[in-house]
Amino acid sequence: MTRTRKPGISRRATLALMGAGAVNVAAPWVARAQAKTIKVGMPTILSGRVAQLGTSSRNGVMLEVEKINAAGGLAGRQIEMVIRDSKGQPQEAARIARELVNTDGCELLFDGEASSGSFAVHEVARDLGVLCIHTCSEASSLTADPKQHIPNAFRCVRQGIHDSIVGASYAAQISKAKGLKKWATCSPDYAYGRDTTAEFVLYLKKFAPDVEIISESWPKLFQPDYTEVVTKILQAKPQALYSCLWGGDLTSYIDQANIYAMFSQMEVFAVNMADYTALTVVKNLPKGIHSGDRYIKTFPATPENAAWGDAYKAKYNEYPTNWSWQNATAVMFLDAAVKKANSTDGKKIAEALTGLTIKCPFGADGTVTMRAEDRTLVGYAIGWGTTIPQEPYVPDVKAGDWKTIFELEAEWKKSKGYT
Repeated sequence: MTRTRKPGISRRATLALMGAGAVNVAAPWVARAQAKTIKVGMPTILSGRVAQLGTSSRNGVMLEVEKINAAGGLAGRQIEMVIRDSKGQPQEAARIARELVNTDGCELLFDGEASSGSFAVHEVARDLGVLCIHTCSEASSLTADPKQHIPNAFRCVRQGIHDSIVGASYAAQISKAKGLKKWATCSPDYAYGRDTTAEFVLYLKKFAPDVEIISESWPKLFQPDYTEVVTKILQAKPQALYSCLWGGDLTSYIDQANIYAMFSQMEVFAVNMADYTALTVVKNLPKGIHSGDRYIKTFPATPENAAWGDAYKAKYNEYPTNWSWQNATAVMFLDAAVKKANSTDGKKIAEALTGLTIKCPFGADGTVTMRAEDRTLVGYAIGWGTTIPQEPYVPDVKAGDWKTIFELEAEWKKSKGYT
């Protein structure tokens, strides 16, 4: 048998390299194994009437992931996002989350589900012990209720109790000034809608004790026709209406209510209105709807927030949504936690995330914190204002006070038996 020898390298020299230099030869393979991609699984809603939740969540994630990968990745590991469509079905969200970990090899989960699916994904995280960051669900009980606490789950999302405290304070001032004593509510019939509406009413009555709720409507999530709901509200003749409908449900509701000129007959407080996905989709945006901020590039009024909004629009040809900034912030937290832990191990990342404060374009003071006691996001910019039908849509946002939020939230938790 003829052997081919490379010029300039003797057989003896080759054997010497293979023996004495064995450790050095193996080292690149070890480094390569350590630097393999880190898969992050993400169940979310990418089809149906609220597909904007999933697409804008995905866009927010990818905008930040691409920056991190370009800078060398997480501890030298490139991030690979594995994103799947749950179609807004909780059982499907749970199935996908489990499959992402057990079959696809994802080491972390970003839960990009609405509250209806997030509780299901949360139970998967509890069962598998995988690090999970909730990025869309605003139902307060997801993190406020100690029964939900697990060391590997975090929530990088605004939440209903915070919005309700700030919104009710704002609404009470207007109620007193305009004599709005008779109120109606119209919110989606699931955890987020029920919880957030109850919290808003609780604080509205605290700040304006003479307010009376004379009508309640609970349309189903993704309900196509709101005629019966609108008729019921008009027949009750409230002076003011509160709603936490969102996304495609909110825009459909407004378009249908416009037919009956409903918004000219009462003051409307719609917490989820001030988001580009709603502001730019409604066919005839009524003037003067009161709303909490979701995402608008003018609040917080900082160069960092405006620049982030413009960068998002330049890449995706549309402005970001509330879901966009929350998902982007989750990636920012993940990056900071990995650097702090000097590890991509889920348990070490969880330890680093707990109580972590990072610089962030969406912070009330330029920073946000992953509060240690319940592993939830605090310190984000939050406020309420009144819409106009064109840019900047909400020209004057009155910022909420986090000191007041913390005080009233603590009282609320105690009243619920959460502390």
